[in-house]
Amino acid sequence: MKASVLFSGGKDSSLSAILLEPFFEIELVTCTFGLLPVGEVARKAAERLGFAHRALELDRQVLEEANDLLIRDGFPRSAINHIHHAAVERLACEKDVSVVVDGVRRDDRVPVLTIGQSRSIEDRLGIKYICPLKGYGRSAVDLLVSKYLIIDEGQSSEVIKADYETELREIIRQRHGEYMIGKLFPSHVQSYVIGRKK
Repeated sequence: MKASVLFSGGKDSSLSAILLEPFFEIELVTCTFGLLPVGEVARKAAERLGFAHRALELDRQVLEEANDLLIRDGFPRSAINHIHHAAVERLACEKDVSVVVDGVRRDDRVPVLTIGQSRSIEDRLGIKYICPLKGYGRSAVDLLVSKYLIIDEGQSSEVIKADYETELREIIRQRHGEYMIGKLFPSHVQSYVIGRKK
């Protein structure tokens, strides 16, 4: 059975794929709006992991709505969760997708689906929605990452990545200028996979 893993090129989605590898044929899927070459960034990480990869184009209207949410709220939580919900639903709608894998951890606040959202997607679209890291806190994930992955880690503005925030930052930059990036996005650490330990 194939599992389609939502893939940003970071440690959580990579580790989710590795954890499910004994049980599923893994495909990594990076959602993009075509604003930046995030699909290519993620493809390189997928090659290093040894998994098949593809990019999935999302409706640009979702990014427009996320932009509006971010400007309204003044912080990215709702905007990124909005994109994530649309990405899970879009992937789940694909004809040959029966298992959607999300790399969310137990203590993540962004991006996450509510229980109601995930159940609705499963029931309406007839897929299985799996979060392999849902029972893992950050320290447990970091322990597994240190054993299985080689990563580049740093501030979100400095690390190459292919997550939703990358294109959301870009639309803010284009519409509102560089200054708004620092104002709207809190400083936080992110990762990009550069290798897999044998």
